[in-house]
Amino acid sequence: MTTVPDGRVPLRSVSGELGAFLRHRREHRSPDDVGLPAGGRRRTPGMRREEVALVSGVSTSWYTFLEQGRPVRPSAQVLGAIAGTLGLTDEERDHLFRLAGLVPDAPPTGPERVDPALADLVDALAPRPAYVTAASFDVLALNTAARTLLRGIAPNVALWVFTDPTADEVLVDREEVALGVLARLRSASARHPDDGRVAAVVAQLRETSPEAAAWWTRQDVRDDRSGRKRVRRPDGTVVTLTHTALHPAERPDLTLVVYGPSDPE
Repeated sequence: MTTVPDGRVPLRSVSGELGAFLRHRREHRSPDDVGLPAGGRRRTPGMRREEVALVSGVSTSWYTFLEQGRPVRPSAQVLGAIAGTLGLTDEERDHLFRLAGLVPDAPPTGPERVDPALADLVDALAPRPAYVTAASFDVLALNTAARTLLRGIAPNVALWVFTDPTADEVLVDREEVALGVLARLRSASARHPDDGRVAAVVAQLRETSPEAAAWWTRQDVRDDRSGRKRVRRPDGTVVTLTHTALHPAERPDLTLVVYGPSDPE
């Protein structure tokens, strides 16, 4: 590989390697990994370019140019969002930044993992439904009770509430819940402005949900820690649950949600 006098790799050479790396990772990433439907038969494996662009909050044409090695210069924030969409490890993310000629910075707040002790706590809270989310509302851990009661809530609470028909069956007052989720997501986006995954979830919601797109302009913000919610069980019984949100001291970007005793309707 040739270099320019100051030691940097020429843009054209870097762009070619960058595009090849993105294409390889895209072909090994499933739409299901980011909460998108498979959409029937595919001529090529993995995600489509337009799907990566949608989840990352960029235009399809711009992302296509990036993969094709054209001389476009992504910002650190956009590149971070793409890295999150493709599920890159910290090492792969650093490699991506270097290929783009950017100095790797710290990973976005709230890496997609939880401490094993916190995951064990979530399981131990059964039979109470419990789960842990990142600032982006990605579900990082949940117990069997939550998986059974809140059917389809993983991999992302916000996307589930707005785009999954199952949420209409589970949440008796889905619109009210959706408004609250969106308001908390706006608060999270302000607290974590450099978290590319938060930005990607917001962009995906505004692109795929007319409700989210319309309500986002209302500028609602919330950060409530408790409340009550009417939920329909798999057998059709409607119950009212209390729920409490806690933030671990060592990871304030995470939220542990625990549901309390239920009252039948």
